[in-house]
Amino acid sequence: MPIATPEVYNEMLDRAKAGKFAYPAINVTSSQTLHAALRGFAEAESDGIIQISTGGAEFLGGQHKKDMVTGAVALAEFAHVVAAKYDITVALHTDHCPKDKLDGYVRPLLAVSAERVAKGENPLFQSHMWDGSAETLADNLAIGRELLAQAAAARIILEVEITPTGGEEDGVTHEINDELYTTVDDAIRTAEALGLGEKGRYLLAASFGNVHGVYKPGNVVLRPELLKDLQQGVAERFGKADPFDFVFHGGSGSTQEEIATALENGVVKMNLDTDTQYAFTRPVADHMFKNYDGVLKVDGEVGSKKTYDPRTWGKLAEAGMAGRVVEACQALRSAGTKLK
Repeated sequence: MPIATPEVYNEMLDRAKAGKFAYPAINVTSSQTLHAALRGFAEAESDGIIQISTGGAEFLGGQHKKDMVTGAVALAEFAHVVAAKYDITVALHTDHCPKDKLDGYVRPLLAVSAERVAKGENPLFQSHMWDGSAETLADNLAIGRELLAQAAAARIILEVEITPTGGEEDGVTHEINDELYTTVDDAIRTAEALGLGEKGRYLLAASFGNVHGVYKPGNVVLRPELLKDLQQGVAERFGKADPFDFVFHGGSGSTQEEIATALENGVVKMNLDTDTQYAFTRPVADHMFKNYDGVLKVDGEVGSKKTYDPRTWGKLAEAGMAGRVVEACQALRSAGTKLK
């Protein structure tokens, strides 16, 4: 059962929260980056999450049509086949989807899974993300209620981002300022609108200074201890201890201490994209520089087929990215915790 059923995905998240670890959620944009992620999880003996952003899905759909749904469905179907060769369990997830892309991405994918469930099958994806951080909180949660009901009916978990993550990802941009910190009031309003599980399970991407993209430690002020305040504030109001399953966005450059604090306060999923992109590309650049006269037909020569064969440098790229996934599993304490 390499692709998690709804029941197994819930078990994965429950185990992570109870065990104070989190699953790396690895963005993929091709069959090769998918294999790299699966390989990394397998080598770390960790279960994990594979995710596709709107930009990733558009790329997967091909440059002729750039259809996000086609790209996402195609890779998900491919994953259901090839993941069977890996001795770990993964969930399939779609990453950041803003309001203007819901009708072209998440809603059609929810419909695909609803059709599958109606036929007695499992959903194609195990979770989807609604990124309403560019909307008012009231509008964000109103759309979240609608999507949560549809997701629950299709046996899917919804991820919601209620306040901004700084930086830019797939066209969604937020300034780095004091708005990057979710308040207890924000969290209470979320619980009032979406419930605490009785209306369907959801993951919460709360903000504690997170920024997408590349930055050095110290350039961004992360306050993962804020997550404890959100848990306690909602627990006091609704009488449910540790009510939220948190997601850590914009984690590139985070210190191990910051990650550990986030795990202690309910983070069960941490997104990785920037670091794995670099880990994939760096070996390719190394190969091209070292084999310049082989990959190019310099001065009328014929080059070297073995050096420009995509399989040659592609294997190096896969190994590089897989290694970074292993590091992530170790940092998030999921290494060695795979379901038996």
